[in-house]
Order: sequence, then structure tokens, then C-alpha cells
Amino acid sequence: MKLIRAHGLGNVYLVLACGSPLTVSLVQALCDSATGVGADGVLEPVETTDADFGVRIWNPDGSVAEKSGNGLRIFARWLNDGGAPARFSVWTGFDRVFCDVSDHDIRVEMGTATVEPSRVPVVSTSPVLGVRLAAPAPDVPVVAVGIGNPHCVLFVDDVDAVPWREWGAVLETHPAFPNRTNVQVASVQDDHIAIRIWERGAGVTPASGSSACAVAVAAMLAGRVAFGEVCVRATGGDLFVTVSETLSVMLRGPVEVVGEISIDERWMLSR
Repeated sequence: MKLIRAHGLGNVYLVLACGSPLTVSLVQALCDSATGVGADGVLEPVETTDADFGVRIWNPDGSVAEKSGNGLRIFARWLNDGGAPARFSVWTGFDRVFCDVSDHDIRVEMGTATVEPSRVPVVSTSPVLGVRLAAPAPDVPVVAVGIGNPHCVLFVDDVDAVPWREWGAVLETHPAFPNRTNVQVASVQDDHIAIRIWERGAGVTPASGSSACAVAVAAMLAGRVAFGEVCVRATGGDLFVTVSETLSVMLRGPVEVVGEISIDERWMLSR
């Protein structure tokens, strides 16, 4: 088994460059930072007739994600490094996206976002939930956004003045979200949106492409930011999200390839 290790602003993925199909237990073992390689997910190339290329996006807990903005940008970089053209389509198993690769940034057309509850999905008659959370904010409105995968966004004055990790852990498995959810706590600043991220199946993460997209959509729908491009700043760095008035979303940002890893056969046999 050969893996490519890469990251988008500290959000680490492994690409299965060569090897047998993955299993839940193997993904969990590979993503373990103490006894495996360590990653926020694994990208497994798959055959498809629905796009130029196909990928299965594994979370570190062994579940499969519908979409990942950082994962797709990393997968696009790997494909382009291997000879793919600068523009191509990728089927995630749930959706088709288009990628554009340049030397510095990778753009992914993430599709059309939604706040329709049944499509997020979220069990609610409104795109805004009243979810009871821990102090100091016992009732913070949560905006549910679908961008191929589910998200909920909470707007606060200062992202680091609230217990956002605790909120993320509670909301990920809240019964209102039948497929669980990614969680973002956000604050609109003069020239960017600051966010903190709890990723479904991974927990705290320094960056997330689909999370950045969901926050931008929620901010623009609420009139906090004008439609167009906005900088979304996580602890790992800046991503840029463009949202149209029809909620078409495009994500751009950097990817850094760390290198290739060969997995020892004895390690494989023990899993």
C-alpha cells in the first residue's frame, strides 16, 4: 500500500495511491496518529461512469462523507500531479463536482447549497433551529445548511469566547440531524469571517472546505455579508468562498503535498 499525505491548511488527508480496497477498520487504523499514519480522512479512488474520476471520502471514524472541500482539493492536486488535465469532474458517490488546478490555488465548484430542511437534512420546519446549548449562550440559533453534506452554523461575537468545542460535540449527534452534522461557530469581521470547526467524524479540525462554504452561505443569506467572494479564516488559514444569489458555491485555496508513504506489510497484516 502506498499513500500520499497532503493537507489543506492543516486539514490532513491520505490518498490511496496504490493498494487493496479500504475497510472501516483499516481507515481507523491509518488515521490514528499514535499507531498509524495520522489523518483527518482517507481519499480512495473508485471507478465511476458519472464523472472523469471518482473518490470515496472516508472520515477517520470509518464513516463515509458525502463531500469534503479540502479533501476534493487534495484529490484534485494528486490527480493533476499524475497527469490529469487542469480541469476535470469528480464523483464523490453522492454528487459531481468540477475542479480547476493551478500552481497556487485549487478551485472546486461545490454545487448548490440549500437551507431546505429535508435536503440538509434536518428535522425542522424552519432552516433555523432553537437548540439549547451550554452557558454562556443557553439558546443560540443554529442555521442548518446543506452543501452535499450537513452543516450547522452558529454566529457569535467572538469565536474564542464561547465553548465551541463542547457545542460541536453536542450538536454533531443532536437528534435534529439524522445523518449527524458538521458544526461551525462563526463571527463576521470587517474583512473576513472567523470560524472554529467541529468536523463530523473527526472532531476539532484547523480547516474544512465545506465548513467554510456553509458559513459563507449562512452569512450571506442572513445579510451579514454581501453575495460574492468572502475570506473565511479558520485556525489553519484562509479559504475563499464565492456564493451567488442562487446559492451556487465555489471554493478556492491551497494544498500542500507532504510526501509518499509506503505501509509496512507486517503492519497491514496485524490489522
